[in-house]
Amino acid sequence: MQLVDPRPNRPIPIRITPLIDVVFILLVFFMLTTRLLPLDYLELANNTGQQSSATGDPLPELRVNANGTVRWKKKDFDLAQLLSTLNAEGVSEANLATTPDTSLAHFTRTLSALDNAGIEPHWKRTNTPDS
Repeated sequence: MQLVDPRPNRPIPIRITPLIDVVFILLVFFMLTTRLLPLDYLELANNTGQQSSATGDPLPELRVNANGTVRWKKKDFDLAQLLSTLNAEGVSEANLATTPDTSLAHFTRTLSALDNAGIEPHWKRTNTPDS
C-alpha cells in the first residue's frame, strides 16, 4: 500500500536568487580592483588653460638612462648640458620617460632639475628599448 503518490519526473527548477547575488558580488569585486586610468603617463601638472590640442608642436621626449644621462634627439646629455640646451631652444614643457632599469635617484634628480629650471615635466615610464 502506497501512502504518497510518486513524484512525476520533471526537472527541478534552478533558483535564480543565489546566482544574482554571486553576480553582484563579482561585479563589485571587479569594479573595486580594476584601474580605470592609463598607466603610461602620470601627469604631474595640468596647466592646459591657454593651450589647444589642435595647434602647437609635440612636447620633447626626454628619457633618463640607467647611468643618469638623459637621451634627447638621439643624443645623451648630462643634466647641465641638457638644461642649457633646452633653455637655449625655449622649451618650457617636456615628457620625461625612464628606462626600466633607471634608479629612482636619477629620476628625481632629473625631475627636480627640470622643475627648478622652469621646465614643466610630465612623467612617462616606458618598457621599450631606445630608438
